[in-house]
Amino acid sequence: MAEVHATAIVDSRASLDRDVVVGPYCVVGPDVSIGAGTRLIASVHVSGHTTIGEACTLFPFASVGGQTQDLKYKGGAPGVVIGSRNTLREYVTVNAATADGDMTRIGDDCHIMAYAHVAHDCQVGNRVIIANAGTLAGHVVLEDQVIIGGLCGIHQFIRVGRLSITGGCSKIVKDVPPFMMADGNPLKVHTINKVGLERAGISESVQAALKQAYKLIYRSSLTVRDAVAALRADYPQVPEVAALADFLESSERGITR
Repeated sequence: MAEVHATAIVDSRASLDRDVVVGPYCVVGPDVSIGAGTRLIASVHVSGHTTIGEACTLFPFASVGGQTQDLKYKGGAPGVVIGSRNTLREYVTVNAATADGDMTRIGDDCHIMAYAHVAHDCQVGNRVIIANAGTLAGHVVLEDQVIIGGLCGIHQFIRVGRLSITGGCSKIVKDVPPFMMADGNPLKVHTINKVGLERAGISESVQAALKQAYKLIYRSSLTVRDAVAALRADYPQVPEVAALADFLESSERGITR
């Protein structure tokens, strides 16, 4: 059975699974579903068509499911879907999508630090870390195991590739390829994310292939199209290089150079 503090306001139509804890002064709306073992510590606001998975922890003044800030919003039932084992620290905001039936999504095992903002229609993968005051505009995609530095601003429709890391205070206006380390304003890719790759258990041989891929993309005179062709020819048996080539080929905004 859920544990609801006497000062909390939980709509009778909300769905709270077993062992959910709703702390003092929290507000939970009618179209909210919260999974087993999730804790709303205090003064948390969960509204709209929002689903939160199991074993999440939402710290004071987090706000999830609020109406999109997109002026194109025309009503309906857009919402938010958050997976399991996520931490949302103080004053984190996660806005609903814009169009009826669409969802802003956060995966599993993410750590989103204080004052971070996840705007409408963002798609955040698994094991993502967003440091303090990282700000995602609408329709941003963060693939799995991305780390966003504190005070980063990410332009709408940007993709940040798997296992990449961006330094604090960076301004991100073009896609960041997977496995890379980027920093600065204007943002530049400096090398592969070696520490992140090691922590993820990526082998030395794959790291070496990714380092050569980085050199082809960023240290040669090849165009992106020619670099993709070279990557596919030189490393046909390395899935990580294939994923990097796919990312480059599908980028619509262009990649961070």
